[in-house]
Amino acid sequence: MFHSLERYTTESVTSGHPDKVCDQISDAILDAALAQDPASRVAVETFGSHGTLMIGGEVKTNAKINYAKIAATVYKEIGYTDKLDILVKVAEQSGDIAMGVDTGGAGDQGIMYGYATDETKEMMPLGVVLAHTLSRRLETLRRANKLPWLRPDGKTQVTVANGKVITALASTQHDKKVSQDEIRAGLVKHLFRPVLGKLDDIEILVNPTGQFILGGFTADAGLTGRKIMVDTYGGVMPHGGGAFSGKDSTKVDRSAAYMCRFVAKNLVANGYAKKALVSVAYAIGRAEPVMIEAFDDHGKNLTDIVTKNFDFRPRAIIERMGLTRPIFRETAAYGHFGVKGRPWEKVIKM
Repeated sequence: MFHSLERYTTESVTSGHPDKVCDQISDAILDAALAQDPASRVAVETFGSHGTLMIGGEVKTNAKINYAKIAATVYKEIGYTDKLDILVKVAEQSGDIAMGVDTGGAGDQGIMYGYATDETKEMMPLGVVLAHTLSRRLETLRRANKLPWLRPDGKTQVTVANGKVITALASTQHDKKVSQDEIRAGLVKHLFRPVLGKLDDIEILVNPTGQFILGGFTADAGLTGRKIMVDTYGGVMPHGGGAFSGKDSTKVDRSAAYMCRFVAKNLVANGYAKKALVSVAYAIGRAEPVMIEAFDDHGKNLTDIVTKNFDFRPRAIIERMGLTRPIFRETAAYGHFGVKGRPWEKVIKM
């Protein structure tokens, strides 16, 4: 059972945020492996800090992967021009894990959650949708050179009270020659108004520290899997703790979280709930979940409906959604949920 929040705050980050750079590199490596060998097992972590990037983890694949080249390409495509010293330490996946996964078992233990709400067309919380829309637009404005002083790193944040936005924030990396007054004016005109409409009753915050010249790995370290709330429901709903990026779909951290979202969305879309929360838990190496639960926002138990209509065994999830395809780099920025075209966003008839 869960309760809707009257007031909450959610955030998003641009693709140039250090943690998101790492997520995109990890998922680009995953996609490269799946493109050559759909049976690839991948668990790749990326860590970037002050001119250095380390790629580590475990894989089992027939694919030939140039890890350093992929990382450098992604970094450049995001918009960074400085060179990185790239260190690769990737080993073969443990045979102890493979024993269970090869027979269709879960690639790890853990708890996963999925949520959907009828408050937006995306069936996501309003604040989550708006925070991602703001950060996506920041990147669009930068790539279109609409505001020439924009740089890749950035964050947005939205506070919602009783269904209305009361505070919106953008912190964006910028050229050192531009004034904060110009930045604020530009973002009010080209970012906040187009997304939020009238701003009369909304507090607008821009670069609250006073400036944001240094960004990316020059200013901060980045790490795969450190933006799990940005990736999911903004902290409005629970998160089991497992990150997504760099993991193939035998890892239930990823595939089962997608399945929970798919189920929650279809409970709402088919009229079983206005808001739905679905949770599942696994034991490593075992196919059948150790727990499946689903509730609406009034506490009504929807578990029987879920178990009759959906198969949560890892292999069944992978087959249903086609999760051996190289579709994951695109998910590694601006949230995994509420985006058209992704298999876990499909609405079916129940």
